[in-house]
Amino acid sequence: MQIGIVGKPNVGKSTFFSAATLATAEIADYPFTTIKPNRGVAFVRGKCPHKEFGTKCDPRNSACEDGVRLVPVELLDVAGLVPDAWKGKGLGNQFLDDLRQADALIHVVDASGATDAEGNKVPPGTRDPVLDMEFLEKEITYWIKGILDKGFVKTARQAYLDGTKIEKKIHERLTGLGVSESQVITALREAAISDPNPMNWSEDDMFRIADSIRRFSKPMMVALNKADIASDDMLKRIMNAKGYITVPTCSESELGLKRAAKVGLVKYLPGDTNFTINDPAKLNENQKKALGYFSKIMTRCGGGTGVQTCLEKAAFQLLDLIIVYPVEDENKLTDHDGNVLPDAYLIKRGSTARDLAFKIHTDLGQNFIRGINARTHRTVGQEYVLQDGDVMTIVTRK
Repeated sequence: MQIGIVGKPNVGKSTFFSAATLATAEIADYPFTTIKPNRGVAFVRGKCPHKEFGTKCDPRNSACEDGVRLVPVELLDVAGLVPDAWKGKGLGNQFLDDLRQADALIHVVDASGATDAEGNKVPPGTRDPVLDMEFLEKEITYWIKGILDKGFVKTARQAYLDGTKIEKKIHERLTGLGVSESQVITALREAAISDPNPMNWSEDDMFRIADSIRRFSKPMMVALNKADIASDDMLKRIMNAKGYITVPTCSESELGLKRAAKVGLVKYLPGDTNFTINDPAKLNENQKKALGYFSKIMTRCGGGTGVQTCLEKAAFQLLDLIIVYPVEDENKLTDHDGNVLPDAYLIKRGSTARDLAFKIHTDLGQNFIRGINARTHRTVGQEYVLQDGDVMTIVTRK
């Protein structure tokens, strides 16, 4: 799964990315610090089943911290987006192309209103962050529409004359964006175009279709960054705007805490609502001041810095994923090498046992016979709907 970190320049995207991944990214207080996309791995948390089963796990594709399974997700930090990026302004073409395979987007917004539309610094409260939320949606919609528009008259004519469903043609055109045919079908239904003949679709129709495809294929939530300097009234107004999933964040504090934990100054795990200083006597005055500020910020963001909350809302709420644990031996909970509960997979809620088999390997899906629920030891068929935290064995034809 890939999550794109998006937003206009100078709002803290690269700081958010570094705080989430601890990967190195250039961070500076001016627009277009990020030129080439930064890639890194972050984690979302789930309950590891090993305690429930009274055993010790041997994680392979993830990690386990005291019963908390840390499942990896890929983050992509791209160049900042400015108005008319879809026309090539700023680094727009590069920005949008970098997002082709993203499953979801976290839009990092300067909640303090201290950066203008181009990402230049202005006094706090000058810029309305809601405008940033709206403009970025339109830029991505226009980008998708531009891809659809190229040669669409010919495509529509062919579909109409040979009886091919237009959603199939649209899917073929948007395959490079990671858009599925089911998403196109759902988007067309939601767009509710009155004329069934695509040869008659207007510019407004095409925009509505592109916008609907964007919402289903690139769902977006908002990280209200710089929440530590945003006014309470501003935060409240943004969080009530337009039905977005919004999370107040302070990525600088998260980055500082992770770095402090890495060198042993504090005990802190991503998503914790507080931290513990290991040896207060070893702190210098600057470190004491910084940690005191971090503690204050965690309270302001509702407990924590908000960064881990963003990642998990993107995975579990925006994309509606669950965690499933496949094993080869349902009695010992092991793989063929004897590793206990070795893997954790993120999979769409509503997926079946056979879907899991295909996710692990195509051969498993094609040769699927049945599944076995390791909790109940019951045999389940290919249509069994997976539940969050399921431990499953897949039985196949030899």
